Amino acid sequence: MTNLHDLRPPVVLIMGPTASGKTDLALRLAERWPIQIVSVDSAMVYRGMDIGTGKPAPEVLQRYPHMLVDILDPSQPYSAGQFVRDAHKAIATSHAEGKLPVLVGGTMLYFRALRRGLADMPSADPQIRAAIDLEATRVGWPAMHAELSRIDPEAAARIQPKDAQRIQRALEVFRLSGRTMTELHALAPNPEERFRFFAYAWVPSDRQALYAAIETRLDRMMQSGFMAEVSKLYERGDLHADLPAIRSVGYRQLWEHLDGGVPLDSAVKQAILATRHLARRQLIWLRSERELSWIDALDSSADAQMVRAIASVLDERQT
Repeated sequence: MTNLHDLRPPVVLIMGPTASGKTDLALRLAERWPIQIVSVDSAMVYRGMDIGTGKPAPEVLQRYPHMLVDILDPSQPYSAGQFVRDAHKAIATSHAEGKLPVLVGGTMLYFRALRRGLADMPSADPQIRAAIDLEATRVGWPAMHAELSRIDPEAAARIQPKDAQRIQRALEVFRLSGRTMTELHALAPNPEERFRFFAYAWVPSDRQALYAAIETRLDRMMQSGFMAEVSKLYERGDLHADLPAIRSVGYRQLWEHLDGGVPLDSAVKQAILATRHLARRQLIWLRSERELSWIDALDSSADAQMVRAIASVLDERQT
């Protein structure tokens, strides 16, 4: 039952896998309602990374501004904690301007951090990190992942065995604090006391249709100059393959081609496979989320369902 006396500011979340049409959906909603689109995408934050991220064209962004787009140089890291702070500011600005904040994207870690809160994690320790790196050099990151599985099974289940950065951080937190990341996250403040979230999963019901969309989109990106975009970043000289921006799907594979190790056609195929893997991980995250309304993006009534949802939130806010 709707609580008409709930004074928490409403926030709409539209989550979905890559290539599911979330951005186009947000634009259609913006044509109809006084909403403020806020990007939840770990790659769209970077300037100069336009084609490969599926960023709307400049003229579209001018007409329908997206917050948290083009806010950083690719040389700069961006964390879930930074996103949450920026998102809180964007939400406050949206409401102050009389607009409904609609957060749209596929970076599930950011959504979870926003909805569940962030724990007070210990700061990075260069000596601990160096020790972990040395150990990983000796036994390999899959073995370090196995150690993490013994210490923090829940965190290990979310982290790939070859994801060195996240494995290192999880082990570092435990060695510094004596507590696992899962334990510390459980102590985080509850953001739902501050905001009222209305969360939707925009997901095509046909997995093969999603994979076909991924391939079609990458082909279109290549035809639109994606290779030239990555080449421009590569030629700067101050960027490298270990930066979070360059590790983004698609950019990483084309960067490897420019480094001389992979033929272009192989790099494109690898980018398609990596994007498929990303979509699968995003779906796994979505299935683990609570209080989430699912909408089949392929359903002919999908847009109507989303329109009704936005209208309901706006009506309630005005009551």
